[in-house]
Amino acid sequence: MVKICCIGAGYVGGPTMAVIALKCPAIEVVVVDIAVARIAAWNSDQLPIYEPGLEDVVKQCRGKNLFFSTEVEKHVSEADIIFVSVNTPTKTRGLGAGKAADLTYWESAARMIADVSKNDKIVVEKSTVPVKTAEAIEKILTHNSKGIKYQILSNPEFLAEGTAIQDLFNPDRVLIGGRETPEGQKAIQALKAVYAHWVPEDKIICTNLWSAELSKLAANAFLAQRISSVNAMSALCEATGADVAQVSNAIGKDSRIGRKFLNASVGFGGSCFQKDILNLVYICECNGLTEVANYWKQVIKVNDYQKSRFVNRVVSSMFNTVSGKKIAILGFAFKKDTGDTRETPALDVCKGLLGDKAHLSIYDPQVTEDQIQRDLSMNKYDWDHPIHLQPMSPTAMKQLNVVWDAYEATKGAHGICVLTEWDEFKTLDFKRIYDNMQKPAFVFDGRNIVDVEKLREIGFIVYSIGKPIDGWLKDMPAVA
Repeated sequence: MVKICCIGAGYVGGPTMAVIALKCPAIEVVVVDIAVARIAAWNSDQLPIYEPGLEDVVKQCRGKNLFFSTEVEKHVSEADIIFVSVNTPTKTRGLGAGKAADLTYWESAARMIADVSKNDKIVVEKSTVPVKTAEAIEKILTHNSKGIKYQILSNPEFLAEGTAIQDLFNPDRVLIGGRETPEGQKAIQALKAVYAHWVPEDKIICTNLWSAELSKLAANAFLAQRISSVNAMSALCEATGADVAQVSNAIGKDSRIGRKFLNASVGFGGSCFQKDILNLVYICECNGLTEVANYWKQVIKVNDYQKSRFVNRVVSSMFNTVSGKKIAILGFAFKKDTGDTRETPALDVCKGLLGDKAHLSIYDPQVTEDQIQRDLSMNKYDWDHPIHLQPMSPTAMKQLNVVWDAYEATKGAHGICVLTEWDEFKTLDFKRIYDNMQKPAFVFDGRNIVDVEKLREIGFIVYSIGKPIDGWLKDMPAVA
């Protein structure tokens, strides 16, 4: 029996290994992590992450050929193929601070593999890593090999949170990069054989190591660039009276452009986009490609601009102050159908409003109060370290209240900020909400999901990103 071990039981490792176990019943799959609470959650009825369809997959396989364990060294030692899916946070100090990936956890994983291995291994990069990481890992393993042979493969994930299980069941492509040697090609075929249990062969792309590593960074950079592009257009639409939804629809009909990732919003979030672009910037700078680095930096600058523009619009609309005012925050996750809050634009919006002394009442159907309090107290990039190395929950902020009902969040509020596109927010009884709010009552739609005209008929003053500006707001321009 082929044995697979995945180091890291997070958003990538857990779902990916669960699907491999489901599709390959003859393969034993073990997910290992040193975080005891996280492994306990994977073995319980309350999984540590929310992802539609994940629970069903885990329950079908767990205890049969899918296992979750804290016995890291034991299972790494026994495995034929080792996936490494550990954190690669952005460095906060030293060379490349603020841009380069911190490979501390990757390096310690590689050294541990070298220490405990007794037979030849295929080591697979599953985390998003900078180009040439495989070369560094290769050096650590070969210099500590004790006669054992290792082949390093790059197999980047292309999962979108909220649709990760479907993305794994029916991927656009599976990318496997390896050395162009007989041994490297043999390792590629071994991993390809795993995916071939359910992925059509023409969707499994084999490349050299560096192409596979760079393809992941490039894919995320291109997607983020599309979001920043449409968000830049949203600012222009507001200034000219155009409607960004109509503009997006018109350009999306062009088959060369396509419709995806053209929804204007308060900004992109998630664990990968910003981190990967910063990584790309750093690699470009290290290779003397200043103009290329500056191009990708601008994608992040526009994203930051969009978030600050939104906060400024809220404050300026409400008589230039939100001090002491109750603002309801609907949605804290970075997108719907996930509880993930990493780099969520809601974080910057909330910090901006708290900085102006607003009182926030937050509701999100999948994010806990503990997570929200933790996120708002963390320094930048702290979120990307293993959970046991993150700051413990702080004392609750006085200006912050987390509730479990949208109507409770909006009761007595001066304004509402819609920051996640949860489906339930589209069907709220806004007449009931309006009746229980302070007047004038404001709605700031950061996701363009509300019916603007209907809300204005009720009596709301509405700001929706990239839409023609409400007469009230024209007299109070946002200065970003």
